Amino acid sequence: MAIKFTKYHGLGNDFILIDNRSTKTPIVTPQQAVELCDRHFGIGADGVIFALPAENDTDYAMRIFNSDGSEPEMCGNGIRCLAAFLADLEGGNRTSDKYRIHTLAGVITPQLMPEGLIRVDMGEPHLLAGEIPTTLATAEEKVVEQTLEVAGKTWQVTCVSMGNPHCITFVDDVDALALAEIGPQFETHPVFPKKTNTEFIQVVERDYLKMRVWERGAGITLACGTGACASLVAGVLTGKCDRIATVELPGGCLEIEWSEIDGRVYMSGPAERVFTGTV
Repeated sequence: MAIKFTKYHGLGNDFILIDNRSTKTPIVTPQQAVELCDRHFGIGADGVIFALPAENDTDYAMRIFNSDGSEPEMCGNGIRCLAAFLADLEGGNRTSDKYRIHTLAGVITPQLMPEGLIRVDMGEPHLLAGEIPTTLATAEEKVVEQTLEVAGKTWQVTCVSMGNPHCITFVDDVDALALAEIGPQFETHPVFPKKTNTEFIQVVERDYLKMRVWERGAGITLACGTGACASLVAGVLTGKCDRIATVELPGGCLEIEWSEIDGRVYMSGPAERVFTGTV
């Protein structure tokens, strides 16, 4: 069966988008997603995203398979790409600049903004160890600057869930990290029963963070939207940054706000179409 797709990226975090609105079941299997994401023998991407029919009180639903075939709960850069994809699919029939998207992490609301930016209401962060999940603390405790031994070194880590697990550690120089070596050891550490995304953060200014990321199921990527959100939350919890900051990733910058008014995290950044095709 021929499948039409469109390739998008958010700051270099790239995805294959598939119009799956005719059925609630993804028309590509996890193993096929692995093959499509292969950068030598496939299209090449960090994941495959499916635009699915609405569930409950939403406009659409979203599922995603990572490049290793695993399925994450959500993806920040991915949902911006999905919003851009849906706007393209609807064309002149679009009646609103907002979408309510059902995800495995709950309902997420992206909004199309001027100049190609997309602002996403990412919801409230989850801070308790049992919600993340991690065994670094009891289920009802927060994990803020806890000690963790990884790759023969002691790290101070803070854990946050944005519907998916994140382990954040602050370093003096993110560029000096041997990320390909230490990233997998964080991801599969036994204190994270569902594995974890890991963000390494350098505080340049209180309103400017520099980040590198090892994504669960995808490895080193150029950007991670949920990771940028989780990192700002971790920075606020540890007193290292303000509630509004620019997060610089290898692929570009995101603007992140952890609102003092409603406790929700807002992410603003681009999503760009690369090309369309059929496989």
